[in-house]
Amino acid sequence: MYSSATTPTPTATRTALRPPTAAAGRPGPKQVPPASRPVAPRGTEGRSTDARVPAGRTALGLRGPEVTPPPGHRLPLARQADGQVLRARRPGQPAGPDRIDPSALQTPAVRAALASVARICPAFTPRQVLREGSRHILVAGTIGRAPVVAKCLAPQAGRSEYFEQLVADFHHEVAVYRAFVRHRPPVRLPRLVAADHDRCVLVVERVPGRPAARERHPVNAPTPGEVRALLGAVRTLNLWRPPSDVFQPRLDYQLEIARYHSVGQLTDRDAGDLRGLLHGLGHTPLQLCHGDALLSNMLLAPSGPVLVDWEQAGWYLPGYDLAVLWSVLSGDTAARRQISQLAQSGGTLARDAFLVNLVLVLMREIRLYDVPGAGEEQRIMIRRLYDDAALARRAVRAAVGTR
Repeated sequence: MYSSATTPTPTATRTALRPPTAAAGRPGPKQVPPASRPVAPRGTEGRSTDARVPAGRTALGLRGPEVTPPPGHRLPLARQADGQVLRARRPGQPAGPDRIDPSALQTPAVRAALASVARICPAFTPRQVLREGSRHILVAGTIGRAPVVAKCLAPQAGRSEYFEQLVADFHHEVAVYRAFVRHRPPVRLPRLVAADHDRCVLVVERVPGRPAARERHPVNAPTPGEVRALLGAVRTLNLWRPPSDVFQPRLDYQLEIARYHSVGQLTDRDAGDLRGLLHGLGHTPLQLCHGDALLSNMLLAPSGPVLVDWEQAGWYLPGYDLAVLWSVLSGDTAARRQISQLAQSGGTLARDAFLVNLVLVLMREIRLYDVPGAGEEQRIMIRRLYDDAALARRAVRAAVGTR
């Protein structure tokens, strides 16, 4: 979100269904092509709609179905990114990725946001609107020669039924950035420049780099090397032990289980199994987590991964960030396997905590996407989420049976 890149950089994708193509234009002996397999039709996300994988054990250690549907915040509040980079184009020409529309800085909502920024940063010079959405407005600019990003609560948010939660989350993010000034974490994040708690304004350093993904559930996963770097950064944060009073717990697990149970997303057995695992985790130390470790909240910078958007940071059961990453990396079996191995490396209790987190994260994603009027692309994602949730439920039942 705070990236200096105006367009995403293509990343190499690796799938188990399609081997890498040979380099074009390179002379050599004629090769006999292997017997080709029929190509499944592509879905609206650019993925196969009938991808078949060999039967075997999945990343959760359970035997998955032979036919896997193609892959695709808290509750209705956490919608996907609701703004787009605003660009201009010359008449008669298609929109270019590097053309910025100066008029975007003159919309009433952006002008109101800039007035709030000017109160705490008079030297702020706006350059580009990164996002103008219903929740937040992001404006890139400079203070002197230093590139910064200003984040403000959008005026439209005041008319939302979730306005109080939006304000609370914004206040929490400001508090987190201020805490990081006193207790520097061992991971890279944008440096705090200024903040106005009352007006919900936050100005931070603009870090050079590109988001690891543009979507919540990306079509193209990062390369294996990038995934390793991202997991390393998340793991480093999770193992950090700041003073316990600096951050607060962000998730009431019993309440979350009761909520999903009450709306029918969890059966009686599911809720009982999760409460059973929670009972055994009663004395397990909590872990500092980003809380919203989506690929879109991670920048791939020259110096390494950078974590942004700290609205949900706090104490969770171990493995919460890993569960979030597992839920969105549906198209990368190797990454999921690596995440599962990391989650289980801490022993039985770490495995149980990861499974509890994973079920609740998947319930949230289903509630977020399974809404009336979903299009074909969204229905594909919903089917995949339900399959992932069934897999996680079976893993929870297996874990309960071994206790």
